[in-house]
Amino acid sequence: MSNENSILNKLFNAKNEHIENAPTIDKAEFIKTVKSRRSVRVYTDEPIQEKDMMECLELALLAPNSSNLQPWEFYWVRDKKKKEKLINFCLNQPAATTAQELVVCVARYDNWKINQQRMLKIFKEKGDQVPKSAITYYKKIAPLAYNQGPLGIFGVLKRIIVFFRGLKHPTPREPGSINDMKIWAHKSTALACENLMLSLRAYGYDSCPMEGMDSYKIKKLLNLPRKAQITMVISAGKRAENGVYGNQVRFDNKHFIKII
Repeated sequence: MSNENSILNKLFNAKNEHIENAPTIDKAEFIKTVKSRRSVRVYTDEPIQEKDMMECLELALLAPNSSNLQPWEFYWVRDKKKKEKLINFCLNQPAATTAQELVVCVARYDNWKINQQRMLKIFKEKGDQVPKSAITYYKKIAPLAYNQGPLGIFGVLKRIIVFFRGLKHPTPREPGSINDMKIWAHKSTALACENLMLSLRAYGYDSCPMEGMDSYKIKKLLNLPRKAQITMVISAGKRAENGVYGNQVRFDNKHFIKII
């Protein structure tokens, strides 16, 4: 497939009459938000305003995600009994026991087809406003990319085809298995998690992403299906005076930023 005929090129180069100007951003405030976001382990008793929490969750959903298939779910646990159990399943760590709010962030690789159909429904409602290449992408390309078939058999066939095509042409190789799909969903969900934590900081609150947890028990608590994957649990609240355990430590950026 030549670059000229690539469905991605057709999609991205399609005539687009939508105009959306980028607003001016206060760079200093953004830097302050990012640098002041810390993993807070102890919170005060001051509650988070319900309106603020909901707005932060809505901002989380604006995170970039693969093919706009939004493979995530966020469970804001407010029921007292469930919250007590969730704290226990988070190993009773202070970031959970002192938190005003707890959100379970779930990666749903199994929902790709549901969200594909939602996208096509939106396209249908918009009618001629949607480029044909976009409809083709969601009708034909998305299923080829994300449908792994029963027991992952389609993924096996895809990997064989991709291997031989990749000998001569740059070729998208993932997701090529159910495990790849899990990684795919976790990547997008993690981006939304960062949106949530930065939003909380911008609203004057703090957070802590927790991976020390019993994911099996949490899935049972939330009555999640087998294929659902817990990405993390995020606690939130107002930072206590001793809420941060120490100065932030980051290794020299030369270990991570490679200019080639």
